Amino acid sequence: MKYVKCISLFIVYPLLVLGIGFYVGVKSSGFFYQREEAGEDAGIPQASSEGSAENGQASVRKEEPMPEETGLAAAGDGAEGLPGAAEDAEEVMVSAETLCVDTKYVLEETDVLYHTVVETTWRLPDKYVGMNREQFLQAMEVYEAFPPLSELERGFVGLEVLSFSRERVVVRMDYKFVQPSSSFYLAAYDNEVIVYLEDRKTVYIETDISLDSLPAHLQQNIIDMMWIRDEEELYSFLENYSS
Repeated sequence: MKYVKCISLFIVYPLLVLGIGFYVGVKSSGFFYQREEAGEDAGIPQASSEGSAENGQASVRKEEPMPEETGLAAAGDGAEGLPGAAEDAEEVMVSAETLCVDTKYVLEETDVLYHTVVETTWRLPDKYVGMNREQFLQAMEVYEAFPPLSELERGFVGLEVLSFSRERVVVRMDYKFVQPSSSFYLAAYDNEVIVYLEDRKTVYIETDISLDSLPAHLQQNIIDMMWIRDEEELYSFLENYSS
């Protein structure tokens, strides 16, 4: 009997120690786990109760965009945010257009005195083929500054480019058309004979007749502004003395 008691104590005592150790281990792990959670929570920024009370709004954490999204968004916002970006892009595309042999060349001849317009469509002159908008506008500026003599005789006063595209270009030509005259005057300018209308101001024709090539009596009459009765007499003079 004594032997059995010794065996019981030998078995029960280690089990008791093992149970106590297990209990202490569980409690310890729970304690440290709570400390770790408290430490992690302490590291997260929290909204201040005072700040919430003053502002009346909860603090919201703003998510930062990914680098790829930031780049794309910046590029898109920049294109949309720049004033006139779409218009500038469209203007660049338009300016890149060039005239070709198939481009329609439309002239609107306007009588500035009577406000009438005659529109005609022509084949584009070869000298304008291949020009872009800027080049064509420069060519028109030169034409306006130094118009041909034939245009001046018609009463040309200016022009304006109304539209420009690869398919069609429209130019308005303004004229003070020379009005019919029943009589004329011959005068001398830079040693050449010119023809005025009866108002003695409007040039009707600039001839290539040299004043020195005419008889002396005609020279003096023309210097004093020689009166010509009608067109028949005028053209008879031009035929006789033109070279």
